Amino acid sequence: MRSSSKAIGEASRPGRSRWRPELPSRRDPRLGGPEFADLSAAAAWYDGWLREAALPLWAEAGVDPEDGGFREALTWTGAPHDPRRRSRVQARQAFVYATAAAEGIPGPWLAAAQRGFDRFLDQMRREDGLFVAILGRDGARDDRTAYLYEHAFILLAMAALGRVDLAREVRGRLEAFRHDAGGFREAGEWPFQANASMHLFEAALAWEAVDDDAGWAAMADELGRLALTRLIDPATGALSEFFDRDWRRLPGEQGLIEPGHQFEWAWLLDRWGAARGRADARAAAVRLFTVGRRGFDPRRNVVVDALTQDLAVRDGAARLWPQTEHLKAALTLGDEAAALQAANGLAAYLDTPARGVWRERMRADGSFVEEPSPATSFYHLFLAIRELARYAGEPC
Repeated sequence: MRSSSKAIGEASRPGRSRWRPELPSRRDPRLGGPEFADLSAAAAWYDGWLREAALPLWAEAGVDPEDGGFREALTWTGAPHDPRRRSRVQARQAFVYATAAAEGIPGPWLAAAQRGFDRFLDQMRREDGLFVAILGRDGARDDRTAYLYEHAFILLAMAALGRVDLAREVRGRLEAFRHDAGGFREAGEWPFQANASMHLFEAALAWEAVDDDAGWAAMADELGRLALTRLIDPATGALSEFFDRDWRRLPGEQGLIEPGHQFEWAWLLDRWGAARGRADARAAAVRLFTVGRRGFDPRRNVVVDALTQDLAVRDGAARLWPQTEHLKAALTLGDEAAALQAANGLAAYLDTPARGVWRERMRADGSFVEEPSPATSFYHLFLAIRELARYAGEPC
C-alpha cells in the first residue's frame, strides 16, 4: 500500500516561489470575484477559501446531523437544500473530505468522510453488490439503477478511504458493464459514452497509486488506449461525448463536443502517459487542450459548455466545472497564461453571499442562474485548488 495522498495528480513544479498572502484587486463588478496578478496570488486566495470557508461549511451545513449523509446542495446563503440523495454526491463528498485529511489539511475531515460513506454503504448497496443511483428523502430507493458513472466515483472514494477489499470486489462486479468491442457500456439511454469511461479511468489511476493489484493498471491502460484509438478524432484532436456500439462518434445533435471534457481528459492522459512513457498520450493531451481553448470566451474569461463538431460555439452558457478543468489542464501542461485566465474566470463563481458556496451556471450574457450550489461541484473545485496550490509551491 502506498500513500493515498497520491490519488490525485501531481502538478508541482520545482523552484516555484512561495505564494504571497496578499489579496488581489477586485474585477469588473458586473462579473464579481477578485482578479489575480499571478498564480501565486491566485493560489493563496483559493487555498484560504477552501480551508477557511468551503471545507468547514460543507462539513457542517452540508451534512445531515442525524445520519452523517452528505446533502445535495446548499443555497447561496449557506442553508441546506436536500431534495434527494444521489450516489455520486455521497461518493464525491467522501472523496473530498478523505483526501483533505490525507493531505494534512487541519480539520475533522476524515471522520466526516468515514461516517458519510459508511451511511452510504448501509443504505444504497443493492443485493448484487452494486449501488442504487438515488434515494428519496424518505429513504426509498427512487432509482435502483446501477450506473457505471456512479460506480467510478464510488471507487474513487474508496481509494481515498483505503477500502481495498471492497473496491476490488466492486471492480469485479463492473465486468457486467464490459462491452465486446472494448471498454464498458453505461446503463440507460446512451450506453456508449466518453464521460463514464473518463471517470472510471480516473478511478483506476487513483487506485493504481494506492494498491499494488495489477488489475487497476490494466483497467487504466485499457481506457487510455480506448481514448487514443477510438474516442479522439484523429483529424481534429477532439473527443466527442456519444458513440455507437463500434465506438464511432454519433453525428448531429448527439455529436456535441464539451470543452470541459477536453481539458479533463487532457489532465488524465498526461498523467497516464507520463507514468507509461507514452509520448502519444502527451501529444493527445496537448491537442485536446487546444480544442478546449476554442471554447474560451475572453470577454467573460470563461470556457463555454459546448462546441459543434466543427469546433464552433454551440452553447455560450458556462457551468462552473469546465472552469476548474481548464485550470487543471493548463497547470499540468505548463500553460501559465491560460491557467491565470482560468483562475480569474473561476473566481466569479465563488462570489456569493455566504463564503464557501458557489454559483453553478453562467448565462451567455455573464449573469448567473439563481439556484442552490450543487455538492457535486465541490469535487471539481477541490481538485483544481489543490493542483493550483501544488503548482505555486504551497506544501501539501
